[in-house]
Amino acid sequence: MSAAAGKPMKLAYWPGCVSRGFTPELHGSMALVADRLEIELVTLDRANCSGAGVIAEHNQELADTLNARTFALAQETGLAMMNICSTCQGAQSECQERLDADSAYRAHINEALADEGISYEKDKAGFENKNFLWVLVEDYGLERLRALVTRPLSGLRVGPFYGCYVIRPRHRIGYEEHPERDLYLEYVIEALGGEPVEYDGARKCCGFPVITMNRDTSLRQAGTHVGDALDQGADCLVTPCPLCHLNLDMQQPEAAKVVNRDLGLGILHLPQLVGLALGFEPKQLGMNTHIASTRWVEERLGSQTAAA
Repeated sequence: MSAAAGKPMKLAYWPGCVSRGFTPELHGSMALVADRLEIELVTLDRANCSGAGVIAEHNQELADTLNARTFALAQETGLAMMNICSTCQGAQSECQERLDADSAYRAHINEALADEGISYEKDKAGFENKNFLWVLVEDYGLERLRALVTRPLSGLRVGPFYGCYVIRPRHRIGYEEHPERDLYLEYVIEALGGEPVEYDGARKCCGFPVITMNRDTSLRQAGTHVGDALDQGADCLVTPCPLCHLNLDMQQPEAAKVVNRDLGLGILHLPQLVGLALGFEPKQLGMNTHIASTRWVEERLGSQTAAA
């Protein structure tokens, strides 16, 4: 997937469901940022939901068929594939591991795709599936990103929130080859001129997976993580996962009641944070649509710009 320094990139783009449903500001900000970074996104409009791990719990073969179909559509473009949902990255990585490990099972799954004239091929040259965070660090390059920053995030203290699916299980998602993937958000924050904030919840579950089964536990997890970040002086959090964003942002007012404290911390999608540093205005990036206000982030950056 790597591109030579200064050369445009072209990727098969799988936005997933949530970025075009509950969090359209993520899909919109990704489009703006990609254009500024000279990354051409070939959207896989006919691709389907990854199942987010939920479908696999009930019908693994169905989940694998759905994801194999998406992989096959991406392989038809001849490009590597990029996603903007780390939950989907985890679900798809799990599926791909099963498909690649068993040729007979892979052939069986491909039978279901035959009517469309497509099939998923193991080890097809040029094909891999990466979250936008991984693409930024491993393929686009931090130095190249840093060179495009027009509004350094100086003075902005940003808490990274990885969630679950881009950091575990490590054997499934490429940590043998890329052992520092659980530090990439910090690397990006620093490249954009911001200050990463260490806090206890950065690599824990946001609570979203249990929101329908145990709402109190889910909200307590989200509220605790946001509170921990506030206690360490964070001005905002940034996450590569729209499902984490839903629990940390949309549910934040309810989470505040559960943990019995004021919260009010802005939660940014990764492309939004990148977009701010590249010079886009908060409204262009859809930050005005969030539940938890991002006004403090705007004021913080505004005051830093005025001082400079």
